[in-house]
Formats: sequence, structure tokens, C-alpha cells
Amino acid sequence: MGSKQTAGTLDEAQEGFTAQERAAMKDRAKEVRKSSRRGPKADPEAEVLEKIAEMAEGDRLLAARVHEIVRTAAPQLTPRLWYGMPAYSKDGKVLCFFKCAGKFNTRYSEFGFSDVASLDEGSFWPSAYALTEITDDVAERLAELVRKAAG
Repeated sequence: MGSKQTAGTLDEAQEGFTAQERAAMKDRAKEVRKSSRRGPKADPEAEVLEKIAEMAEGDRLLAARVHEIVRTAAPQLTPRLWYGMPAYSKDGKVLCFFKCAGKFNTRYSEFGFSDVASLDEGSFWPSAYALTEITDDVAERLAELVRKAAG
């Protein structure tokens, strides 16, 4: 294997969760605790923007652009954190999310959709996309998918 780490090795998978997966679960537990204490004036979008600002430059640029695209394409979605990553919910349920490469030591970031998304195409369709760069064509396709997913 090269010097770049992967999300987990076979040995780690056999023993349980990777360090990155455990960190994501801890992030999610913090999010749940924080939301239960959150007052009516809390701003989940500010939390998402703060998390994006903490990312390494490449991930930060992708996440900021994804945030802009999602907020423009489906302003009715609510930004929030989900497993320490930016996500967007509909009726309190996560609809789509950004997963940065740096958090899981992977080769590329991902933009994905949950089962809440209205993307069904027969009996087989993608629910996540690898993301390395956001060109105009990618931005247009992402916006189209988000609009469709949000219904």
C-alpha cells in the first residue's frame, strides 16, 4: 500500500470500528446531546459553517461550494451536523450530506443521500457520489439531484 491511509484495514474491520469511525460516532453523540440542550435561538447553519471552516483547505473548498449549491437549490432544507459532517434535513430527517476525505483518510470526498431522498429510479440507483472537484457541470448536476431529492 502507498503512504496514503485508507478508511480502515481488514485487520481493523475484523476488530471493530476504525479510529475514524469511532470519532464520527463520538461527534454524533455530541450533536445529539447539544441538540437536546439547544435553545430556540440556536443556529444550526452557523454550526455547519463553523465545521466547514475547520476542514483542511481542499475539503473546506468542496464543502463550502456544496453548502452554497444545496442552500440555493433547496432552501427549504435545514443545515445541520451529522456525524460531524455537514448535512441537510427535511422534516427533521437527514436528506443529503457531505463527507470529507480528510476525516476518514480517503482518496475523495463524497456527497450522499439518505433513503429520505426522492431519487428512486427503478430498482437500482446511486445514493452517493465521489467528489474531487466542483466544475460548473458538477455544480449543475448536484443542484439537479438535490432539487429532485428534496421533492
